[in-house]
Amino acid sequence: MSQLQPAMARIKVKDLRLRTFIGINEDEILNKQDVLINLTILYAAQDAVRDNDIEHALNYRTITKAVIAHVEGNRFALLERLTQELLDLIMANESVLYAEVEVDKPHALRFAESVSITLAASRATA
Repeated sequence: MSQLQPAMARIKVKDLRLRTFIGINEDEILNKQDVLINLTILYAAQDAVRDNDIEHALNYRTITKAVIAHVEGNRFALLERLTQELLDLIMANESVLYAEVEVDKPHALRFAESVSITLAASRATA
């Protein structure tokens, strides 16, 4: 008989629109711009599923509030740096097994809706 894998939850935070200082041009350094953030977070949810108890679930509200505070409270020259800092912030939670962060900078290019960077990280499960 095969062993069943524990329930794996995939949390998605979609289209979190925030304002921050992002870029290297003088106008970008002086004025906040919109960024659009999408998060995907995986964690083992078997305890939350079994007990139906928030104490055993990954609190996506807490993570989202930390993301908002970090983005709005800092300045970034590059999308890569902003994206990596958000990924590090999420992966600091020991319950997170995998995270993917995509940050869009709307209208960064003249004929494009946006430019985005996506970074991902995973924790080894032994």
